[in-house]
Amino acid sequence: MEESRAIGAAREVPRAIDVANFVRLEHTLFSLPLLFAGALLAEQAWPSVRTSLLIVAAGTGARTAALALNRIIDRRIDAANPRTRVRELPAGKLKIGQAWGVCVAGIALYLASAGLLGRLTLLLSPIPLIVFTCYPYLKRFTTLAHFGVGLGLALAPLGAWVAVTQRILPDLPIGLLTLFTLLWVAGFDIIYATLDIEFDRSHGLHSIPARIGSKALLIAAFLHLLALLCLLALAMTSLDGFYRYYALGAVGVLFAVEHFFSRKVNFAFFHVNSVLGFFVLLFIVAGVQR
Repeated sequence: MEESRAIGAAREVPRAIDVANFVRLEHTLFSLPLLFAGALLAEQAWPSVRTSLLIVAAGTGARTAALALNRIIDRRIDAANPRTRVRELPAGKLKIGQAWGVCVAGIALYLASAGLLGRLTLLLSPIPLIVFTCYPYLKRFTTLAHFGVGLGLALAPLGAWVAVTQRILPDLPIGLLTLFTLLWVAGFDIIYATLDIEFDRSHGLHSIPARIGSKALLIAAFLHLLALLCLLALAMTSLDGFYRYYALGAVGVLFAVEHFFSRKVNFAFFHVNSVLGFFVLLFIVAGVQR
């Protein structure tokens, strides 16, 4: 009897690997370089150890909350899609209460870190949470849902900049980096959405690939060209040092690789973009170091 109770209790506790997969912990690789890029632009130097740790904690908490909300809101859609029904909620690896627990923990970490970063950071902290809650619903109503995903991640460098400066109005450099992030993420979300063209069409979900098919890859390429131009404008107006152009060239090459392999979506989506984010950070580092 005691053994069966112990087994039952163990099943109530989700495995760490299931929680990590549920919030796609590895996707933090997209946001962390951008957080530090935004912080670097704020002071033209690395922030203090305390500020850096709080920015990482806030970014991790926000990312956890965003992914958890997305999975919770989309759980019925995921259950109907053969590609996503193996995810933790539809597969029964996590219960809905456990999923909400992960979400609340992420929000708590985010809000606590925002409060320690400064009063303005805490006052503005609900804005990303509103975006995270709204954007999963956009694909039910509009083809432009990809830009909601882009906006969610674009708040990472902007939020880090606000955390360091404690100013509410962005300047040109952080504005260009924020716009770059929005365009970059919207573009690769379009590529990712090509995996679900037929499913989205049959279930009344909206995306650019569902609307125009594989031609959507041209729109993704155009968005990434605009994103690259944002970095070029940033390099020309706000950064110093010739090496910044080497890093910018590497970002351009990675965009080209992403689109060359755009039909190998998992490679283009995760592997290339993870590396690309770090080269964006290197680009900023090269431009602010004296």
